[in-house]
Amino acid sequence: MREAAAFDPRRPFTRAEGRAAGLTDKVLGGPRFSRLLHGVYVDARIARTPELVGLALLLGTPGEAWVSHASAARILGLPLPALPGEHVSVVAKPDRTKRRDVRSHVGDPSAPVIRRGDLVHSAPVQVFVELAEQLTLVDLVVVGDWLVRRELVTLARLRQFVGTSRLKGAAAARVAVAFVRERVDSPMETRLRMLFVLAGFPEPAVNLTVDAGNGRCRYDLCWPDVKVVAEYDGRHHAQREEQWEADLERRELIDDDGWRIRVFVANDLYNTPHLTVERMGRLLRAAGLRDMPRVLRDDWRAHFPVRHGYL
Repeated sequence: MREAAAFDPRRPFTRAEGRAAGLTDKVLGGPRFSRLLHGVYVDARIARTPELVGLALLLGTPGEAWVSHASAARILGLPLPALPGEHVSVVAKPDRTKRRDVRSHVGDPSAPVIRRGDLVHSAPVQVFVELAEQLTLVDLVVVGDWLVRRELVTLARLRQFVGTSRLKGAAAARVAVAFVRERVDSPMETRLRMLFVLAGFPEPAVNLTVDAGNGRCRYDLCWPDVKVVAEYDGRHHAQREEQWEADLERRELIDDDGWRIRVFVANDLYNTPHLTVERMGRLLRAAGLRDMPRVLRDDWRAHFPVRHGYL
């Protein structure tokens, strides 16, 4: 909770602070101010950001507290699905507040946090375990891959922290961290890899650089023993013509050297994952991939539902 200071409407303030500064409820509810949380406002000209919401969370929470869970993840810029509500953690149970738009948790006083002025939020390793209470397995692996790729935490440190954590989400986090990998460039690459792994495919190498034709190419996922590549194409690469042409050229190189490449787009994951699994499974069996199961697992279905109308 921040110390008393001169009233500044450009920073989050409570209704009580606003009234003390001469602002009526009618004024607070008008166009001059924005409501960040129940009972917490700011000048309407100030952009609403995760950091600003974080300050609002702490302003309305007594005692030692920090922004946590999805709220802290948003401050860190992590790739999340839509998650309603905000989260704050406190050390003492009596300090938990009941606000309709905030979930208050009792946290460990030794939890690793990041402090930036008045803003205090869970550190990346802590956020990963906290999010295990809110995210599915695949979404949590996406977060883990992102944290490691952006060097917000090392994979070794993440595994160590999760392995010893006693937080509520620790068990689920331990399952997810076993799938986290280094050098994963995008959330969709993570999703494509998890679709294959949960279907029982031998795990592909991630962003492996291979010699192909007259050049060296790096691919999202590959099984080098049988020269098979799987790539996710988000189409945003085509926004620059030279990047698109470079992608085509490297695919030609790998074709010339006897590699086989399959390119997937969002529809293959979000609408027709069953066809994606079948398509890649046929190719890997034909290529003679060792340990490729004859009958695939159905574990992927809980995370990649087939959309109605695409059966």
